[in-house]
Amino acid sequence: MDKKVALHTLGCRLNFSETGSIAQDFVDRGYSIVPFGEKADVVFINTCTVTDGADSTCRNIIRKANKSSPDGKVVVVGCYAQMESGKVAEMEGVDLILGTSEKYKVFDYLKEESKTPIIKIKKSKEFYGAGTTTVDKHTRAFLKIQDGCNYVCSFCIIPAARGRSRTISLENAVARAKDLVHKGFKEIVLTGVNIGEYEATSGTSLASLVKEILNIEGLERFRLSSVEPNTFTDELLEVLKSSPKVLDHFHVPLQSGSDTILKSMRRKYDVQQYKSVIFKLKEAFPSCAIGADIILGHPGEDTEDFNDTYQLLKDLPITHFHAFPYSKRQGTTASNLPGHISGEIKKDRVSLVNNLGNQKLISFSEAMVGKFNEVLFERRNKEGLFEGYTSNFVRFAVDTEEDLSNQIRKVFIEEASNGALSGKLVDTLI
Repeated sequence: MDKKVALHTLGCRLNFSETGSIAQDFVDRGYSIVPFGEKADVVFINTCTVTDGADSTCRNIIRKANKSSPDGKVVVVGCYAQMESGKVAEMEGVDLILGTSEKYKVFDYLKEESKTPIIKIKKSKEFYGAGTTTVDKHTRAFLKIQDGCNYVCSFCIIPAARGRSRTISLENAVARAKDLVHKGFKEIVLTGVNIGEYEATSGTSLASLVKEILNIEGLERFRLSSVEPNTFTDELLEVLKSSPKVLDHFHVPLQSGSDTILKSMRRKYDVQQYKSVIFKLKEAFPSCAIGADIILGHPGEDTEDFNDTYQLLKDLPITHFHAFPYSKRQGTTASNLPGHISGEIKKDRVSLVNNLGNQKLISFSEAMVGKFNEVLFERRNKEGLFEGYTSNFVRFAVDTEEDLSNQIRKVFIEEASNGALSGKLVDTLI
């Protein structure tokens, strides 16, 4: 009888790329993948620890895993496992706890038997490659090119969880990208903890790597995941502008619109530098959507600082907001700073920013009505419509009996509703 594995991923795109590679390893060893929540011989949970909320979600998922597979092995890996292995070990049903690098060695430990959880936590200087695989059933492929981070932002625990920056070589990255295209993926997204640090760690510029990948025959769409504003070079922008494969969607983390708070956060840019990057992107890609991470309620953030952030977000052409309340993480500089903000104030500020973000996404999507675009379709939704994303990452749905899975089709946008689009398929772009 085939062994079964259920996998669940929390957190960032990097985590999803890593789970994808490990899922393929399970399949290669004779496991069949079942949905999380079904009974399995192994339940593999790749965790996140970026906020208190992420920690809480991890614990809830572990409880669900133990409930659904009481006789299976529950394996908890990744950032939360790395930072809080003791707390994870205290939870009922956990059999194996692996850190951010040890998770790639899961099969070395699965055969070990113990009445208490086996804990393998070790910081590594090795780079473990990862990428989306066909077993993920995703239409976009995430390719990991970098891991860890050398920055010491006051609020961030990730460098402690993942270690210092390390990268894949240009040659290996291109080979992996070619393999993804060969397997049928039409879109590749480069991902990592801080991909803008690729050159500082590898000696090769990110622009050079991107240029090589864009030259791969058969690749149709390309995107970068989050790129720090201080690493978004003019050279990189020129390479992106030069290829029709590059999608008009970018993610540039902001965190705060106050220079005072940015300095306290130990960010490597100021507001003016951030604005310069955004305006350059918008000039190069007039129809582009731009996403940004925003942390509200960092210690010392007063009303004026918040208002500066809100006004900047209102003024800049940012369309996809990712707003979070500051979360105190033990071991970070910010945890010891004075001026911590109450939970109620943080909640109010996040709500105000999210409302602004929703309004801006609605306006952005409404401006696309009456225009043509190209959509990479993913799956049929609960309403029976086929859904996918436009080139600038707005969800689009069409009423059709065709199976559009993993197809890039030209569409005409007829309607916008709450930041999502609908319309019809067309044969040509006009």
